[in-house]
Parts: sequence; C-alpha cells; structure tokens
Amino acid sequence: MWNDVIAMREPYASLFPRLRIQARRALSAHPECHGWDHTLRVWRNTVEILMSEQADTAVAQYAAVLHDVGRAAEFADNGESCHAEVGAAMVPDLLAEVGVTDPAFIDHVAECVRTHRFRARSGRRPASLEAKIVYDADKLDSMGAVGVGRAFHFAGRVGARVHNTKAEALAAESYSLEDSAYREYLVKLSAIQDKLLTPAGRRLGRRRHEFMAAFFDELIAETGVA
Repeated sequence: MWNDVIAMREPYASLFPRLRIQARRALSAHPECHGWDHTLRVWRNTVEILMSEQADTAVAQYAAVLHDVGRAAEFADNGESCHAEVGAAMVPDLLAEVGVTDPAFIDHVAECVRTHRFRARSGRRPASLEAKIVYDADKLDSMGAVGVGRAFHFAGRVGARVHNTKAEALAAESYSLEDSAYREYLVKLSAIQDKLLTPAGRRLGRRRHEFMAAFFDELIAETGVA
C-alpha cells in the first residue's frame, strides 16, 4: 500500500516510515471504526486528492496519518473530549519523536488535525489547502459502502438498535440505544456531500453519496420502518 506515497521533500520522505510506526502505536487503543485501517483509507484518499491538487504533499500525508490519534480520549469519555483538539495537541510530541524539528511544519500539521472534524466544536474550519484535503479525505471514508459499514460498527459498539424510525433517530442522544446507523446517516452522512471542500473531494464523494442514499432507502423498504 505504501508504494502509493506521493513524493515528499526531505527530510519528510525519509522520516515518514517512522511516523507510520508511531501513529499505529498511538492508534492501538482506538475503537476499530477509527483505528489504523481507517487511517490507512484516509491516507489513500489524501493521496488520490493530492493527484489533482497543488499542495504540500508532506504536510497533507503527515496530517492524514495523524488525524485521529486523539480518538481514544473521546471514546473513553463518551464524547466529552474533542479528538481533533486532543490529537492536535499530541502532534508536536509525535513529530519530535520521529525527528521533525521545523516549527512551521509542525504547526501546519497540527492545524490540519485540529480542523479535520465534521462537527468542529471550536468553530475552526480548514483554512489551508492541505487542511481541506485531509478534511475531505476523512469525510470520504464516512461515505459510500465503507461509511455505511463504519456507521453500523459504531452503533454495535454502543449497543444501539439495527434500525429505527426517523423520529426516534433524530430524537436520540449520542451513545444511546437509538444512536443507530440510520441516525448517523440522517445527522451527518447525508450532509457530507455538500460539505466537501475540494473539487476532487466533491467528485469522489458524489458516487459514495448516491450509494448511501440507495442503501438506506432499501433498509427502510425491507424493514417497513421509516
């Protein structure tokens, strides 16, 4: 998979393999819907978008690999923490451990991590092109077949129902019995298509959006629960 890495300037190309090891270690305590497999897919989405954008390939790929390192804290306290803020605070130490010393580079990667979240509590939105690319790459992994699979995976982890009505889903609390995959689709996944920030991200997201809409229409038809 790592043969798809887009060329980076030095020293970042040489340090990237060490970063992957550090990131995987940091992600070892994460729930698998936001674990290493998810990070790999987000990195691959980042690479695909970078093929169409003139961006700093090192910043974008480093941020993609680190974007979810704060997830364990958020899951441990049922969402009281913001994983984007926690992760951004972890970036300087993680980069220092692999030998990155440029403060501007570290700050840029941290900002990409801080602003990648769909429901940003800080109100900060991605400003740089690299941050927009990582944001889109992460959102794309919440769409399509893999997005539907992740939504059910998370619902299963919190003990939610397989399916419920639209009214039940929209009235539900996070991490509750009614926090179903359908709720995630209604409150987040169905809106992602209109929130993507790069032309390449919007192009890649169109087909995934159509698949999700068709899937939940079929689920409603099969269950008779709307």
